[in-house]
Amino acid sequence: MPTVIAHHDVKDKDHWLASPKREEVFGPLGVTNIRTFVDPQNPTRVAVLMDVADLDVLMAAMQSEAIAEAMAYDGVLGETLVILVEA
Repeated sequence: MPTVIAHHDVKDKDHWLASPKREEVFGPLGVTNIRTFVDPQNPTRVAVLMDVADLDVLMAAMQSEAIAEAMAYDGVLGETLVILVEA
């Protein structure tokens, strides 16, 4: 089970931190142990660290409308998204 880090910018850190969307969209994909991080020097720069049961399933889901809607709800600036996979 690889660990994945995704970092990106958000419009509102507090809204992003409080959002239930991460669990709602990633949980059914077999993603567990989701942890959130905030850059103390730039609070609009955030990250999630998570364990992924099936990386192919996650990457396919990242192209879905459900993920796009969750990102929009969370205020994620999609053009800043970077996904790193444990090597």
